[in-house]
Amino acid sequence: MRILIARIVLVVSVVCANTWAASAIAQANSASATEAGAVVLNSPDGRLAITFTTTSQVAHNQNPANTQNPSVSAPSQLVYSVSFQGKGLIEPSVLKLELQGQRPLGADLRITNTSRSTTDDTYQLVTGKVSSVRNHYHAIRIELQENNGPQRKLAIEARAYDDAVAFRYVVPDQAGLREFRLTKEVTEFRISKDASTYALVLPNYRTMYESEFIHLPISAFSNQGGVSSTVLIGLPLLMEVPGVAWMAITEADMRDYAAMYLVNPSGSWGGHWFESRLAPSVTEPDLSVIGALPHHSPWRIVLVGSEPGRLIESNVITSLNPESVVQDTSWIHAGRAAWDWWSGSIGADGKHDFSTDTMKYYVDFAAKSGFEYMLVDAGWSDRSDITKMNGTVDIPELVRYAAAKNVKVWIWLYWSAVDRQLNEAFPLYEKWGVAGVKIDFMSRDDQGMIAFYYRVAEKAAQHHLMVDFHGATKPTGLERTYPHVLGYEGVLGMEQSKAGSRDNPDSHVTLPFTRMLAGRMDYTPGGFDNVTKAEFEPHTQKPMVMGTRAHQLAMYVVYEAPFQMVSDHPGAYEGQPAFEFIKRVPATWDEIRVLNGKPGEYITIARRHGNEWFVGSMTNWDERNMEIPLGFLGDGKYLAEVFRDAPDANLHPKNTVIEQTVVTHGSTIRLHLAAAGGAALRIRPQ
Repeated sequence: MRILIARIVLVVSVVCANTWAASAIAQANSASATEAGAVVLNSPDGRLAITFTTTSQVAHNQNPANTQNPSVSAPSQLVYSVSFQGKGLIEPSVLKLELQGQRPLGADLRITNTSRSTTDDTYQLVTGKVSSVRNHYHAIRIELQENNGPQRKLAIEARAYDDAVAFRYVVPDQAGLREFRLTKEVTEFRISKDASTYALVLPNYRTMYESEFIHLPISAFSNQGGVSSTVLIGLPLLMEVPGVAWMAITEADMRDYAAMYLVNPSGSWGGHWFESRLAPSVTEPDLSVIGALPHHSPWRIVLVGSEPGRLIESNVITSLNPESVVQDTSWIHAGRAAWDWWSGSIGADGKHDFSTDTMKYYVDFAAKSGFEYMLVDAGWSDRSDITKMNGTVDIPELVRYAAAKNVKVWIWLYWSAVDRQLNEAFPLYEKWGVAGVKIDFMSRDDQGMIAFYYRVAEKAAQHHLMVDFHGATKPTGLERTYPHVLGYEGVLGMEQSKAGSRDNPDSHVTLPFTRMLAGRMDYTPGGFDNVTKAEFEPHTQKPMVMGTRAHQLAMYVVYEAPFQMVSDHPGAYEGQPAFEFIKRVPATWDEIRVLNGKPGEYITIARRHGNEWFVGSMTNWDERNMEIPLGFLGDGKYLAEVFRDAPDANLHPKNTVIEQTVVTHGSTIRLHLAAAGGAALRIRPQ
């Protein structure tokens, strides 16, 4: 691989050039960091830059009339800023840690040392959006020390990729601190304009991240009525900064920390900036993180692209996590799963029956369809002891039955029972021959719960159990370190169609640009009782779904899910020609291309598995014409199987046209998507 080594230099003052070219000239005439108090880190392609400085002369207050912002007058305050192609994305923003019983760490600092490096290597992912990742970035470590008092030390580590910048706090082991007891992390994101956001508004720190992404300007989230009414925003947070870029904020590498949320604390004036909030400790609510020194935060990530699709293609989150600790990954496999719960555990007679015989019926369906897995959901175990069955489903018998048909079995678990019986249950499941565990209802992401995620991953690896975290926080790249973690929910998924209309096509085409930026997403697609908005009614058994059947097929390409549900009951797919696409689509990929899209409106993604390409295209309630150029194909001729909305799909959403055509890399596929419609393509060499 060609190695690009860029000479990164230090500037006399914060770079504020109006153009990318002018910025490069300013960097060429630079001085040392300790002389200037400012450090610039550029991406390998030079378009993206993050600047760190210690200064008391930066105007932090976006409202001149507001004199209540305490960050304005802090001496030698540590701040950072971000620019893209010479235009400001994030204006100088405070970085500060508030420790229990001490003055904040981040003010009255000076830079004592900087060290730089460049990395350009490649690593492999066992499952996910790509199989091979180029990990190319410039990095810096900035060491700081207080000017007065105990002269405590702080370090900032930062990386600049072509599609993101990331930084984290590092508190070294030092005489002035005995323990890391964090009451508040003050990380500001002072956006250069009142950007248009797609925000996951959550009621508190005890949720499963299952809500809509609301499209509003930053100023709409300002604290209008005091601290008690501050709107809490979960990550990832997508925004469009007009005339500059698309940008998203999220985090990676969460070990030994609490999850970050965002608020807009600007007050009634309605400023356009965010500040971090960490999930508080359950046992000590005045604290968020407790630990020994040295201690580092997760990476705070700013994804940046000229189009929103570029953010979907990014692999930065896994790149910011430690490499795999699982040496033998031969037992880890992506796959599709027959699943009993969503449809209501419907048996062969069309009636609800949660029993071993019904689960065997789902295993038979998986085997006939070529699926790798069958998932047994809640109800099989004793309520107080997950090492005992309650007599409804015989798991060891089902595993033996499935093994004879080349199908493996996953089982559902409640998180608190796992927490209590982890050491007893996992060895037993390995003995039974269970392939994986779906762990549900964590509903928290404080430091203690994040520790649970890591503890489960470590124990599961010891016993060759794959893991799907349901009722979960958003992913933060854990799957690179523990590649047997195949899934996270943390999304408003298709299960909501059993209760109401929150799961709808508008949400479907928002999720790829928002929640899916964080990584794998167990949305649970595959509903085949496709209806119009007027026809829809929520049912707990045999649910309906809004939108066309081709719209549901496209989800198997658009949504990244190495453990992918085939959610409806076997009878729903019997004799349905469109089901052929689900039988052929893989659950893990070698390459991704986002071909077009706009959050909340439409999306088209192409993914490669081996020498085959699959394309999924979806629209909201607006029907539209789509042109899909196939320039991503290699040389030669290909056969494209197209599953698309029928001409009458607006009125009859189940109707799908299936056709074949010969294409090349110069071809363009033209499609008409019905309202809430879609298309799914399988393209393979002739």
